[in-house]
Amino acid sequence: MDKTVNNKAWFLVLPVLVVVAFSAIIPLMTVVNYSVNDTFGDNQFFWNGLAWFEEMVTSDRLHAALGRQILFSGIILAIEVPLGIYIALNMPKKGAWASLCLVLMSLPLLIPFNVVGTIWQIFGRVDIGLLGHTLALAGIDYNYTNDALDAWVTIIVMDVWHWTSLIALLCYAGLQSIPQAYYQAARVDQASRWGVFRYIELPKMAGVLLIAVLLRFMDSFMIYTEPFVLTGGGPGNSTTFLSIDLVKMAIGQFDLGPAAAFSIMYFLVILLVSWVFYTVMTNLDKAEGR
Repeated sequence: MDKTVNNKAWFLVLPVLVVVAFSAIIPLMTVVNYSVNDTFGDNQFFWNGLAWFEEMVTSDRLHAALGRQILFSGIILAIEVPLGIYIALNMPKKGAWASLCLVLMSLPLLIPFNVVGTIWQIFGRVDIGLLGHTLALAGIDYNYTNDALDAWVTIIVMDVWHWTSLIALLCYAGLQSIPQAYYQAARVDQASRWGVFRYIELPKMAGVLLIAVLLRFMDSFMIYTEPFVLTGGGPGNSTTFLSIDLVKMAIGQFDLGPAAAFSIMYFLVILLVSWVFYTVMTNLDKAEGR
């Protein structure tokens, strides 16, 4: 017996498709158009092929920004992932203290990006900032506007303060899903605390941990607002990450062709890494039989 197929539900999705087309697909096609064409103005384009891509691939400026970006993302993941796991392991599992900890851990995530940059910009100032003034009184020569190392440390600490909560909350949710029978069996076997973590907790929260790493990699690799508000990419170009360099190229210098090619390569790198993480998570789920 043939079933009647009702496709009227697609009309409910149509407004979303229209919004996506105007907010994502059409701008993307515009970027692709700029990346393979050149113009002298007056909205007249001529074919340029892959010249802009070749220029960006061989650009020392792009290589320097990419190196800074990879270094930053690597440092962020190396700090925030272990710290988030440690915090999740030591958070209360139930009761009023657990609720209080969850609320406190969520507060940094609710602050807008530009406000985070402004908070740390004022916080680190030597003249009026609590951090900068305290370090100056302690005899520490700290000035994130003039010293590249101080700028890097400030941005890293700012990001750790802002985003470690995300990893901690995801790991906490993974820990809460572990049945108590596993812990009871571990107590019967007199397993050590490290053994419980290594063979019970870590494997059981591997899925959410991969999601946390993926989210933090994407955020850190695309970071723009916080370092731009805090340092503007300085001192010099020491904190000019890929996103800041892209904006300077597109808006500051109005080099739309190179900027378009740059943004497409930027997008493809993030897409490739996200696909790798997705593949790993899918294989992990299959291995666990979920």
